[in-house]
Amino acid sequence: MEESRATITVLIADDHHLVRDALAHTLRANSRFSVSTADNYTSVLAEITRLGMVDVLLLDIVMPGMHGLKSIEEFVQFNAGGAVVVFSGNTATDCIDQAIALGARGFIPKTLPLRSLATAIQLIASGQIFVPVVSGTLVREYAHETLDRLTTRERDILNYVSGGMTNKEIAWKIQIAEVTVKMHMRSICTKLSAKNRAHAAIIAAQESLLQQDR
Repeated sequence: MEESRATITVLIADDHHLVRDALAHTLRANSRFSVSTADNYTSVLAEITRLGMVDVLLLDIVMPGMHGLKSIEEFVQFNAGGAVVVFSGNTATDCIDQAIALGARGFIPKTLPLRSLATAIQLIASGQIFVPVVSGTLVREYAHETLDRLTTRERDILNYVSGGMTNKEIAWKIQIAEVTVKMHMRSICTKLSAKNRAHAAIIAAQESLLQQDR
C-alpha cells in the first residue's frame, strides 16, 4: 500500500536559526509538508493555537522558556491529536527513554542527515514511534554488513524510495512491474529489519550508504 499524499503540518521549534531554517527549507521543498517555525516556548504555544494542532511538532527542549523534559508532557497535552518529537543533540539513551515515557512520539538527533528528515517525519505522522539506530561501532559495522547483502536492484530501489518516489513511480522509472517493486521492498525490509519502506530508507541514510545525486 502506498503512503498517503495528504499534507503533513510540521512545526519546527528551535532557537538556533541556522538549524531551524535549514530544516524548514528542506521540508518546504517537498509539497507534502506545510511548515511553520518557532524559537521559544511562548511562540510554540502561539503557533499551535493559531493552527489548532500540528501533525508533527519538532521540539528542541533547551529553547528559551522551556523546562527541559517536563515541557514534553506539556506540549503532548497542548498539541493533542498530533505528535511531539524531541529534536536534540543529546543522544543519551536515558534521555530518549524519558522523552518517550513522557509521551514523545520519537527522537530525531540533530546529526540526522537532512535527506532522512522527510521520511522520519512521514513515519511519525503515520502513527509510528521513530527512534534512530544507535551509531555505535558495533551497530555501524552490522549495518554495513547487512546493506552489503542487498542486491544492486535493491540498492537502486532503496535510493528511489529515499527520494520520495512511490512504488508505481519506481516501477515506471526502472521499467519493471509494480508488484516486482513490492517484492523487492519486502526483501529490503527483511534484510534491514525495517518496519516499512520509509524506515528502510532512514536506516540506510543514517549510515551514509545511499548513493548521492539520484
